[in-house]
Amino acid sequence: MGKKMEKYFIALVPEGRVRELAEDVKAALNERFGVKYALKSPAHVTVKMPFLWKESKEDELKRILSRFAANQEPFPLLLKGFGHFRQRVIYIHIWPQRRLEELQAALQELAKGKLKLDLELSDQSFRPHMTVAYNDLKKRDFQACFDFVRDLGFDQRVQIEDVALLKKRHGKWEVLTRFPLGGLEV
Repeated sequence: MGKKMEKYFIALVPEGRVRELAEDVKAALNERFGVKYALKSPAHVTVKMPFLWKESKEDELKRILSRFAANQEPFPLLLKGFGHFRQRVIYIHIWPQRRLEELQAALQELAKGKLKLDLELSDQSFRPHMTVAYNDLKKRDFQACFDFVRDLGFDQRVQIEDVALLKKRHGKWEVLTRFPLGGLEV
């Protein structure tokens, strides 16, 4: 185990109806357009971009994140409509939410200070979204793909009760641990 570096990231991974509906959108895009990269992770909103961490220090990372989450409050999230970044990424739009921005800013400080992680440009210019297609979305299919999801629509609200640590295993991202927001400090 020792010095082996693994990839992790931190996200909001809603459970229940929102996750099911988002996964249904990803599955429909795969079936209709052959877009499958987004299927390699659960439906989520990234709050800390992927980073490398020593696997032997995974428990320490979990302790730090548990304490962090215990000092944050649960909050509602509104997911409505679709957007895109250029013609490469299609996502479910996350409506602006002060509590989400505060959580991400606090996590950015934790990552930079206590975890000694480099901050990515996307950490510093946070644009919350839930990706449903990327990477293997062909430019020629973009407009048809975007029109398809726009016609599907998306309008859901979910209460965010935890943050999740995800780890890359066998080419897929899996939720490793969930940390309750506002929980008892451990």
